[in-house]
Amino acid sequence: MKNEDVQRLVERISMQYFKRPFLHQARFNHRLRTTGGRYLLRSHDIELNYRQYEYYGEEELIRVIKHELCHYHLHLEGRGYMHKDAEFKALLKDVGGSRYCRATDVPDFKHLYICLSCAKQFKRRRRVNTAKYVCGFCKGNLRYSP
Repeated sequence: MKNEDVQRLVERISMQYFKRPFLHQARFNHRLRTTGGRYLLRSHDIELNYRQYEYYGEEELIRVIKHELCHYHLHLEGRGYMHKDAEFKALLKDVGGSRYCRATDVPDFKHLYICLSCAKQFKRRRRVNTAKYVCGFCKGNLRYSP
């Protein structure tokens, strides 16, 4: 799916579910990792996470688009567009958008440490100085397990 396709999809969803046109730009942002999409307050553009489409397909992407369009339309109307606002929550529920996006970039652990006393395992992304840190449960010494 290209940015032109996304633009047309967002315009179609806006008219179908919100009965209002989407007059700005919608595009994929390949650098997004922890969010499904974002609405830019200053330019009123919408950026979407390509991984949502890649991993879960068009159906999940449509739910993310509905979420971002709720921000878009409420902000342009001067109404409560933030996640905490009741108007946002009500509109999101009405159109069937997703409140949270599904995880796409969950990094695996690289380092495993085992407590020598209680055998508790600790999975970490970064190395830990075993001379400085001990087990948080029993205060036993840790051993690196490659």
